[in-house]
Amino acid sequence: MQRLFLTGGGGMVGQNIQAHARAKNWDIFAPTSAELDLTDPKAVRSYIKKNKPDLVVHAAGRVGGIQANMADQAGFLDSNNIISRNVIMGTWSEGVRSLINLGSTCMYPAAAPNPLSEDMILTGPLEATNEGYALAKIMAMRLCDYINREDPKARFKTLIPCNLFGPHDKFDPKYSHLLPAIIHKVHQAKIEGAPNVEIWGNGKARREFMYAPDLADAVLRAATDIETCPDLINIGLGHDFTINEYYSEVADVIDWQGKFTHDLTRPVGMDQKLCDIRRATEWGWSAPTSLRVGIKETYKFYCERFGK
Repeated sequence: MQRLFLTGGGGMVGQNIQAHARAKNWDIFAPTSAELDLTDPKAVRSYIKKNKPDLVVHAAGRVGGIQANMADQAGFLDSNNIISRNVIMGTWSEGVRSLINLGSTCMYPAAAPNPLSEDMILTGPLEATNEGYALAKIMAMRLCDYINREDPKARFKTLIPCNLFGPHDKFDPKYSHLLPAIIHKVHQAKIEGAPNVEIWGNGKARREFMYAPDLADAVLRAATDIETCPDLINIGLGHDFTINEYYSEVADVIDWQGKFTHDLTRPVGMDQKLCDIRRATEWGWSAPTSLRVGIKETYKFYCERFGK
């Protein structure tokens, strides 16, 4: 059985990779931060040398929503850059020739036309609200590119998922992304009998949210088919919804009957983020889970984890 070193195994993406049905085909080792400090380059190289993985999946990083990113741009750039550099360079230095690096759609320019195709990266300024995180992700992608150019045996791939939600997500609005924050807010409104839930902005901005187990599906497909996987590939739905529609869908699933209000003074980020999924389609992959099914399963997890 081939061995897979997974960074970020305790995060949402990492836990969903390990829970996926195809994970049983791999001997996966996913050390915690207490077991391996990814900010220590010597420790990372030593770990890889000792465990001799056939493949590395790099899913670790410091993540957060608009509030968290705006409050600490320097920290998001620095910590993510250090972690990715250590994992990618450590993998290559120790002779491992297969790596899957997870990027982010924040790597795309703020003014890039939708849908976002992979060749648009580095063609314009980034969205200001999470620029530090985006720059770190771009540098990780470029490291993979350079290694592939310099080493004919290297298969260092970057998968760019759209926004994610699902089991093991962060639901506190201070730290979470849009959809898990909506689930938390609407659930609390139902429990407390609140008549209104506030939406930041006018709710017309469009976002593409994919169920996290579907990303796990794509990662494990790439792991077993790394030769044919494009070096850079969007992993998404290819269609999006307005923020208002996400709130309405969550309210319907949770069965909350209140009304939504809009705070037009709040930051909302890009007007739209939609992935061009032509490369994924040509590769033969598409996301299998609908929005409604994903929200139902995520809300089930939320209730089981945090109680009704």
